[in-house]
Amino acid sequence: MSASPLTVWCNLCLTESALATLESGLGRHRLLPSSLATTTLQPIGRPDPSLEEADIAFGQPEAEQCVSSERLQWIHLASASYATFATDDVRRALVHRQIPLTSSSAVYDEPCAQHALAFLLAEARQLPSSLRDQVTTHAWNTVPTRAAAFLLKGQTVLLVGYGAIAKRLAELLGPFGVNVLGFRRHPRGDEPIDVRPVGELDAWLPRADVVVDILPAAPDTVGFFAHARLSAMRPGAIFINIGRGTTVDQDALVAALRSHLRAAYLDVTTPEPLPPEHPLWSEPHCHITPHVAGGHGDEYERLVALFLDNFQRFEQAQPLRGRIY
Repeated sequence: MSASPLTVWCNLCLTESALATLESGLGRHRLLPSSLATTTLQPIGRPDPSLEEADIAFGQPEAEQCVSSERLQWIHLASASYATFATDDVRRALVHRQIPLTSSSAVYDEPCAQHALAFLLAEARQLPSSLRDQVTTHAWNTVPTRAAAFLLKGQTVLLVGYGAIAKRLAELLGPFGVNVLGFRRHPRGDEPIDVRPVGELDAWLPRADVVVDILPAAPDTVGFFAHARLSAMRPGAIFINIGRGTTVDQDALVAALRSHLRAAYLDVTTPEPLPPEHPLWSEPHCHITPHVAGGHGDEYERLVALFLDNFQRFEQAQPLRGRIY
C-alpha cells in the first residue's frame, strides 16, 4: 500500500452514483475532478493543468501530457480504445518510464459483442426490411422476407482484430453452429478459437459469409478495408464494423454495397457524426447505429468498479487488468 495518499485525476462526466462509488472507494486518497470533463468516447485533446498534480489518471487524458508529466505513475483509460496512446513515441516513453497503461476493455467486451450479434441476427431474420415496411408502405411482404432470411448454422464468420470483444463474440456465436476464424497481428497460440495472422486474411475473404471489423484506430489500420479487400469479399457477404470508422474506406464500401455485398452494419463511421448527406445513410442495405455498441445503462458504474479493482491491485503491486503496456 502507498505510504502517502495518492491523487487520482478524473475527467469523466460520471453519474452521481458512480461518482459517489469512486469517492468512497478511494478512501484516504484524493480525487481530483478535472474541469475539462468529457465522455468515454472523446479524449479531451488538449492539456489539462490539473493533471500535473496527479499520480494516477483515470478517464481520457491527453497522451503527450501524460508522457511529459513528472509525477504520473499509472494511466487507466475509460475506453477499450487507446488510439491516442498507440504511437511508437508514446509507447516507448511510457515503457521507458515504467508507467503502466490500462484500458477498460473488460467493461465493453460484453455490450460490443452483443451489439455485433444483434447486427447479424437482424440481417438473418430480415428485421430492417420489415421495420422499413412498417414505417413506410405497411406492405405485408411475407414471401420475399421469408426467402431472404437465413440460418447462422454453417456460416463462416471472420473476426478481424482478435481481442476481448472478438473473444466474447466468438463465445456468443458458438451455440449457433457458425465457423468462426479470428485474425490478429501476432497470434499467441492459446486462443480458444482458430486465430491466424492478419497476413492470411486476404485468402479468407472470398470464403467468408460475414466479416466483422473490430480493428482499433492505429496508423496501420487506416483504410484497412479499402477497395481491394471489400472487392475480394464474395457476392452476398455481410460486412459489420464495431471497431473504428477510420479502418474503412467508406467510398469503397458504398461501391461494394452497390455491386456485390448483401449488407453492411456500422456502429462507427468517419467522421462522427456521419454528415446527413453522406451516401451511406441512403444505401438501402446499410444500417447504422451512432457509436453505441459499448453503451449500457450502468456503464459508468462498471467503469468505476473496474478502476477501483485495478486501483487496489496497483496499491498492492499486483498485475493490472486490461494492461496494454
